[in-house]
Amino acid sequence: MTKSQSHMETQSVWAGEGKKLYDNSTQVPVFHSVSYSYDDLDDWHDVALGKKKGHIYSRNTNPTVEQFEEKVRILEQAEATTSFSTGMAAISNTLFTLLSPGQRVVSVKDTYGGTNKVFNDILPKFGIAVCLCDTTDHELIESEIAKGCDVLYLETPTNPTLKVVDITRLTAAGKAAGAVVVVDNTFATPINQNPLTLGVDLVIHSATKFLGGHADALGGIVCGHKSLVDKIFNFREITGATLHPMSAYFLLRGMKTLALRIERQNYNAQKVAEYLANHPKIEAVFYPGLTTHPQHEIAKKQMRGFGGMLSFAIKGDFESVKTCMTHLKYAYRAANLGSVETIVGPPRTTSHVELTAQERQRAGIPENLIRYSTGIESAEDLIADLAQALEKVNVQQAVEA
Repeated sequence: MTKSQSHMETQSVWAGEGKKLYDNSTQVPVFHSVSYSYDDLDDWHDVALGKKKGHIYSRNTNPTVEQFEEKVRILEQAEATTSFSTGMAAISNTLFTLLSPGQRVVSVKDTYGGTNKVFNDILPKFGIAVCLCDTTDHELIESEIAKGCDVLYLETPTNPTLKVVDITRLTAAGKAAGAVVVVDNTFATPINQNPLTLGVDLVIHSATKFLGGHADALGGIVCGHKSLVDKIFNFREITGATLHPMSAYFLLRGMKTLALRIERQNYNAQKVAEYLANHPKIEAVFYPGLTTHPQHEIAKKQMRGFGGMLSFAIKGDFESVKTCMTHLKYAYRAANLGSVETIVGPPRTTSHVELTAQERQRAGIPENLIRYSTGIESAEDLIADLAQALEKVNVQQAVEA
């Protein structure tokens, strides 16, 4: 068995590593060097042209960053990868590489708020047509794809309402129209889902989230067909949204426990979602692992686990949200997710802070929603914490107000 054929748990630790490292070290060193010296000018030229392996300048490539990219490449079963300073840098650079004035991108309404802003406010300024469809209406999405589509951009599960789209079905429609199909796989992670194996062209991650898992490094990454990744890399090396080698080191270190963390977070999120689904003060729970989730069967088909993210709407208004969140003891109230600690926040200050209340409403995001990123704590402790916090919520008072 080769390393590329081993299980995810083993790949999380060994993928992209194990070869002879600098001075026989067992951990990937952090290469802070900006440039790399060559005594032979012909060798230097060959490396610069990509004819030989090597590094020239760390805005383009760096040994530490390269090791991080290789680990993700293997986990996502991709031909190639390239990394970025943040997840949004990965998303925006990919879209600007693939789209030109006069072209058309089809996506869903439920993408992350920053992505949504790119679609609504930035791409149209460059003469790029954008069509955002109801995320759950696959027939409508297919119809819009058939009208003309250069890029089909999907996010599944979505942030923050955990909707799921049928990757195989929509990818087939995208391919039929000649589109490049891109999937944001941040919520699922390669442990739970591999869109490339379902026919997708490119997969994007905000590596800041579950891949790193410790809330101490920003990063983004794109994986997929080499011909497309090479184009995105060339765009990125000029625009300069480069992943810092220290961040790459932290992300690499975090990824060694990726499979372990995701296994616990899958379990915790399922238990928390089941508890909240039966709580009298909860209006709705959004988690694809629940059999009541509208796309549960699709999720079962394309995911190995349902992820560590869920969201829930509390009965009442925003006062109920504030009361519950304020009284949680085992949760950071912060604009992040995917960490070893549980993190909570309302979309109006986290995923969709860039949108107005009316825009969030049109996107199907209620103001009484709490996004809940389960950590690796005891599920029993998380449930007990939610129980005591919800006990403080006066639903009747909130409704009357």
